Amino acid sequence: MCTLHANSAREALTKLCTLPLLAGENVSAQFVVPTVAAAIDLVVHLDLDSSGRRRTREIVAVPGRVENGVVETSDVFHRRAGALVRADGFPPHPERFERTGCDVVALLRGQGA
Repeated sequence: MCTLHANSAREALTKLCTLPLLAGENVSAQFVVPTVAAAIDLVVHLDLDSSGRRRTREIVAVPGRVENGVVETSDVFHRRAGALVRADGFPPHPERFERTGCDVVALLRGQGA
């Protein structure tokens, strides 16, 4: 788990892929981008609402694939008319969540604790 500043969940992934490249020529995008794609399951993007409180703006799943040098994502939740609503995406590797006692399938169907 980490935090960083970005304007969207997808921009956060781009930043995670770009910052290591500042280390120099010994680190390449061909190494960094698939490594980030394989290491991240979800990106939760927070935003400030009109009262200055932090609210979840979107949650995207990262299935681990890279297409044309871009980490693929799918929306799990996004804002619509001010409400956070479920999208079609699903987090990869549900077994990783199960090891922590989290039934992600039940949670996303509204049946979890």
